Amino acid sequence: MAAAKAAFTALLTGRFPDPVAIVLPGGETPAFPLAVKEVLGETARAGVIKDAGDDPDVTHGALVIVRVRRFGGGSGIVFRAGEGVGTVTLPGLPVPVGEPAINPAPRRMISEVLHEVAKVHGTACDVEVEVSIPGGH
Repeated sequence: MAAAKAAFTALLTGRFPDPVAIVLPGGETPAFPLAVKEVLGETARAGVIKDAGDDPDVTHGALVIVRVRRFGGGSGIVFRAGEGVGTVTLPGLPVPVGEPAINPAPRRMISEVLHEVAKVHGTACDVEVEVSIPGGH
């Protein structure tokens, strides 16, 4: 979420919020320093070191990079799998086959923060969002 917010903000303004604050489901508002920040033409990338808090998983401590690119008008948010993020290949998961293996809760949270950024800047939220975990399996 934090990397997505930072990348979209930089894409729209040319500046990265660093650290970037997000509101978590429990109402906490932590701020995360950026480990990666880069604007390349019509795309922006931001990365944070994931802190899984009191519910650590295999991604705790991993670098999570989100690349945001403007997409065609009316497309909404389109998720893509980058390095280290799988693609769903069989039915049975809560994500359709062919989609990046990003669970519904993180998808919803990323979508919400991107819509908030779009609203603040008076623009549509038509973006491609690629999530990467370099070195992930």
